[in-house]
Amino acid sequence: MAHSDPNSHTPQTLIDTNVLVAKSLARFGIDRMFGVVGIPVTSLANRAVALGVRFIAFHNEQSAGYAASAYGYLSGRPGVLLTVSGPGCVHGLAGMSNAMANAWPMIMISGSCDQKDFGRGDFQELDQIEAVKPFSKLSVKAKDIREIPEAVFRVLDCAGSGRPGACYLDLPSDVLHQIIPISEADDLLAAVAENFARRELVPSLPNSEIEKAVSLLRHAERPLIVCGKGAAFARAEEPLKKLVESTGIPFLPTPMGKGLLPDSHELAATAARSLAIGKCDVALVVGARLNWLLHFGEPPKWSKDVKFILVDISEEEIEMRKPHLGLVGDAKRVLEMINKEIKDDPFCYGKSHPWVEAIAKKTKENVLKMEAQLAKDIVPFNFMTPMRIIRDAILGLGSPAPILVSEGANTMDIGRAVLVQTEPRTRLDAGTWGTMGVGLGYCIAAAVASPDRLVVAAEGDSGFGFSAMEVETLVRYQLPVVVIVFNNGGVYGGDRRNPEEISGPYKDDPAPTSFVPSAGYHTLIEAFGGKGYLVGTPEQLKSALSESFSARKPAVINVMIDPFAGAESGRLQHKN
Repeated sequence: MAHSDPNSHTPQTLIDTNVLVAKSLARFGIDRMFGVVGIPVTSLANRAVALGVRFIAFHNEQSAGYAASAYGYLSGRPGVLLTVSGPGCVHGLAGMSNAMANAWPMIMISGSCDQKDFGRGDFQELDQIEAVKPFSKLSVKAKDIREIPEAVFRVLDCAGSGRPGACYLDLPSDVLHQIIPISEADDLLAAVAENFARRELVPSLPNSEIEKAVSLLRHAERPLIVCGKGAAFARAEEPLKKLVESTGIPFLPTPMGKGLLPDSHELAATAARSLAIGKCDVALVVGARLNWLLHFGEPPKWSKDVKFILVDISEEEIEMRKPHLGLVGDAKRVLEMINKEIKDDPFCYGKSHPWVEAIAKKTKENVLKMEAQLAKDIVPFNFMTPMRIIRDAILGLGSPAPILVSEGANTMDIGRAVLVQTEPRTRLDAGTWGTMGVGLGYCIAAAVASPDRLVVAAEGDSGFGFSAMEVETLVRYQLPVVVIVFNNGGVYGGDRRNPEEISGPYKDDPAPTSFVPSAGYHTLIEAFGGKGYLVGTPEQLKSALSESFSARKPAVINVMIDPFAGAESGRLQHKN
């Protein structure tokens, strides 16, 4: 928006807050934004696009928020979610909370009601600063246009520093309409950019701490390296590979740490997980938290005598877990320091070391057991047969490997065991929080963050249902995403009740876990001009995968699964 200042003899270009927010985002490296437009932020989205920021418009702020959180993880820069005020902000909390749980950098920018009308029942009024508090590292309300560059810088900087997470920027509608001369805006931006350049980096660890870590690994009898998505976020794959291969220490990735080193690596302990964590005496845990996913680092899953070396960007995390040794720092940097320390006095466990041998033996046994199960073609499909066909089709693509998105109970659990990750940051799943509904948002984020890669989603029919309407978004932007729906007629697979559980006045209603049987999910994408496939045999599935992978266009493959295949709650049955 440009104006001439009537009080000036020389015309002075004026810009409004929408333009200044867009300029600030672009100045600080933001070139992608996700969201749902409407009052009062439509103009902001348009201004951002004009300044070179790609805006991906969704149907629902929840999916857009999940996309922004995953984009932060994949790109290493904060993902940005734009929402309208009130309900839009509330829907966006799903993305913010997911970013916080997974420690991914993200900011949510929401319009809000006019400041002078707050408290009077204005349109979509909400105390948004208060609403976002539990899910935000930092919340900033810009009360005047001149605060914009500083506010944008603060939320972006905070989201990505220390342990990454979500931050919030509130833009009242009256502020969005304010104007200032472009020269003043540029001066404000330049001053903030100077501070941006002077940011302090994470202080370096004392070498004595690195020496202690190396000594523990060197003198261990049964060492293990555990790597999580924090290591993936830190781009730590090269120093991790060097450490594993120079020392011969087996490694165990968390679900989203898979691919930091290929799953097929000879020192991978994934298929011998129970043995690895149950018997190791020293565990170097890099970019992973000792939370429920790692059984809190406690017996009976872990040995009571295990010594943890915890590498984490967050000092608070280390203080809470009380490991034998805590190393606060960036995963990549810390691993480089460990490698440097080892280089002067190398050690290697070797393939014939009893511990390495035991892990390799158990891995081989378990892989052979699973391959025997996978070798059979079961029709009507169980989960294993289609998962094997999908695995082989993905591996057939080589490098760059597709990004795999996976959600669902059985679909995600079985997929984690069967599907093979060969490259870092190529697996997105329900994550630390076990969030269902992330599927299509994650697909879109992956396609936008890595345009050279195909995106393949293995979705349970229940998980798919949360965000299925976003298949229209796939078609609208022509994103190379193939969504495979494992259709077993409901949550866990239709009606699993015992006869004595079916009683009461509504006993003839479908079960709480049931969906319409044999639903035509593939026709949903066809309504928008995408490609749909209905498959029920190995030949049909192979053909659909071959065609859709080659086309690299939006597609949904509806895979009919036996409703009685799989288990209730997947592997978390004990919690239901």
